[in-house]
Amino acid sequence: MTVRTIVLADDHAIIRQGLKKIIEEDDSLRVVGEVGDGLELLNLLRETCPDCIILDISMPNLRGIEAIAEAKKRCPGVKILLLTMHKNEQYFNCAMSAGADGYLLKEDSDAELLDAISKVLDGDVYISPYFIKLMGAETIISYKNKDRPAPCEPLTNRERQVLKLVAEGLTSRAIAEKLSISARTVEHHRANLMKKLNLKNAADLIRYAISKGYVTPNG
Repeated sequence: MTVRTIVLADDHAIIRQGLKKIIEEDDSLRVVGEVGDGLELLNLLRETCPDCIILDISMPNLRGIEAIAEAKKRCPGVKILLLTMHKNEQYFNCAMSAGADGYLLKEDSDAELLDAISKVLDGDVYISPYFIKLMGAETIISYKNKDRPAPCEPLTNRERQVLKLVAEGLTSRAIAEKLSISARTVEHHRANLMKKLNLKNAADLIRYAISKGYVTPNG
């Protein structure tokens, strides 16, 4: 029997434990790694390439959406299933445009998780029933045909990483250390963010990040 490997990326340990318990019901699946944020995930992928990553959108340091492209670059062929509480069409479109293979609501995970994993591993696209009802059959068919929507923002992946960390209150030096780049490069990215998003100062940048879900008002 072929065993397919899975990495869990969620900043709540209790969520990871629950997912692992469900996954272990299937002898053909094995959890081979757990991480609590997006940067930890990218570091783990230097050591192992799983068949599937179950990835939360809202995580510290690097959001799940921003981790998708880099994860697929490091592990070509990996399937990524977004697991999230966000019943928001914008989050859904951003996840799919970033290259997610599935979008599963946490409220559906008890009943749908194994089916969702099976579908993405088989090369299909999994979408939670809520969004199938919300968006209609024609739109869903386009997603299943891998007809991805346009990117959500005119930002590079690195600019999104910097935006999130700025909004979390990190200094340019601290961001540079986290991302293994120079502080001058961080300042360059901050300037580009201001220009692209037509923002005037750091407070505007933080408000923008909150409005787009990069951080929540209470952290």
